[in-house]
Amino acid sequence: MPHITGAVDASLMELPWEIPLSAWPEERIAALPRGLSRHVVRFVRHNGTVLAVKETNREIAYREFEMLRELERMDAPCVHAVAVVTRRISVSGDELSAALVTEHLAYSLPYRALFSTALRKGTLNRLIDALSVLLVKLHLNGFYWGDVSLSNALFRRDASEFSAYLVDAETGDLHEQLTSGQRSYDLEIATTNIIGEILDLQANEDLDEGIDPFKIGDRLESKYSKLWSALTETEVFDSNIPFRVSERVRALNEMGFDVGELDMLSTPDGTGLRIRPKVVDAGYHSRRLMRLTGLDVQENQARRLLNDLDEFRAVRRDVIEDESFAAHEWLTTIFEPTVRAIPRELRGKLEPAQVFHEVLDHRWYLAEAAAEDVPMPVATASYVKNVLPLRPDERAVLGRSLAEMTAELPALTDEFGTSFEARDPFENDNTYAWGEVPAPATTEPPVVRRATTRIPAPERAPLSGELAKRDQDAAEAAHAEQDDAAESEESGF
Repeated sequence: MPHITGAVDASLMELPWEIPLSAWPEERIAALPRGLSRHVVRFVRHNGTVLAVKETNREIAYREFEMLRELERMDAPCVHAVAVVTRRISVSGDELSAALVTEHLAYSLPYRALFSTALRKGTLNRLIDALSVLLVKLHLNGFYWGDVSLSNALFRRDASEFSAYLVDAETGDLHEQLTSGQRSYDLEIATTNIIGEILDLQANEDLDEGIDPFKIGDRLESKYSKLWSALTETEVFDSNIPFRVSERVRALNEMGFDVGELDMLSTPDGTGLRIRPKVVDAGYHSRRLMRLTGLDVQENQARRLLNDLDEFRAVRRDVIEDESFAAHEWLTTIFEPTVRAIPRELRGKLEPAQVFHEVLDHRWYLAEAAAEDVPMPVATASYVKNVLPLRPDERAVLGRSLAEMTAELPALTDEFGTSFEARDPFENDNTYAWGEVPAPATTEPPVVRRATTRIPAPERAPLSGELAKRDQDAAEAAHAEQDDAAESEESGF
C-alpha cells in the first residue's frame, strides 16, 4: 500500500499508484497544456478537481512539499502542495518513484500555451515583467529559487498584464534574508535560462522576428532592479518630511505593495530623516477590494475594478458619499449583473474579474467609435456576442480527455440538413441580468447552404443498349404529359 503524507483526502488512496505515472489510464488524465519538465508530470482528474502529479525522488518530493507549504504560509504566489506519495510498488513488485501532488492552478497556463503561431513582443514583455515581480516577491520572503525560468512558472491573465506563480521549487531554499550575492546569482540564472528559452522558440520559428532574446534578458534584469530599489532603497528627506514620507508610501501602494513598517532615523546633523521600508507586503489593491466588496481577485484586476468603482462614486456623488455603501451599490448594480450576463457555456473562458476588465475595454472602444457613452448592458451584450466566444477556454477545471483532444472532425460531406432552428437572438445578451428582455425578432429561419470540395466522379458514357432504353423512357414520358394535358382541357380545368 502507498504511503500518503500531507493530504486530508482519504480518496487519494483510490488513485492507481501501483502504475507508473506515464501509463495511467486515459480516464484519469486531464489533457491540459504542460510546460517543459525534467520529470514525468500529469494532470489528474480527482473528485471534481484537477491535481498535478509529478514523479521524482523521495527526498526531493518531501523537500519541495515543505517548501511550497512554507511559501504558501507567507502568501507567496505559488501552487498549493497537497501530498507526497511514497512506497509505490508495481504489480510486478518493482519500486516506483515517489510522487508530489499539487493542485492545478485554475485559469493558469504555461508560457508556451499563451501563443498559437508566434509569440508577439508585447506578450513576451508582459510575461517577463510578471516573472520579475514574482522573483522580487520571493526574494523579499527570503526564498532563493535556484532555477528561475519561464518553464518553472505558471501565468494567469491579470487585467491587461499577467501574474506569475511559482510551480517548481525543488531547487529552492529559504533563508531569513537573502544576501546581495544570492539575489544577483539567482537573477543571473534567470537571465541565462530565459535567453535560452527564447532562443529555443526562435529556432522553432515560434517567435516574432522582431524580438531580440538578449534584450529580453536585459529587460528582466532592468525590471527586477528598478522594483527592488523602489521597495528597499533608503531615502533622505530634509524638508517637508511628512509629505515626502506620505508620497513614498503612496508610490509603493500604486505599485501594489503595502508598507507594514518603516525604518526612520535622523541624519547625523539632525536636519533630515533617513527612511527605508522594513516590511513590504504585495497585494495592496486586492486587499482593499476584498475589504470593500468581498471579491478575491488578482492585483491588477483589483486595481481596474477599484478604478471603475471610483468612477461610479464620482458619477453618483450626489447620492453615494460613503465608500462602503458605494462599493455595495457598485457590486450589486454593475459588477454582478455583468458577470451574470455571461452565458453558462462561456463562463469557463476567463475569470469573472478578467471578463469584467475586458468588458470595460470593449465599452471604451464602442464609445470611441460611436462618439458617445455606451451603457454597460449594451457593451456587455456586444462583448458576449462578438468577443468572448472567440477567446480560448482558460479555466480548464477538468480539461478534455485525450480522446476528445485527438478526435477527428466529421467528414466534410456529412450533411445535417439545410436549415437550423432559430435561437433566441437575445440568448447571449446581458439584458436578462438587468430585467429587460426585448421581444425576439420574428424572422424566417436562415437557410444554410452547404458546399463540398469533393470532386464528383465523372459520369460514364452509357452503353448502346442503355442509350436506347433511355430514349424510349423519355418518349413514353412525353406522351403521358400530352395525354394529361388533353384530359384537363376536356374537363374544363
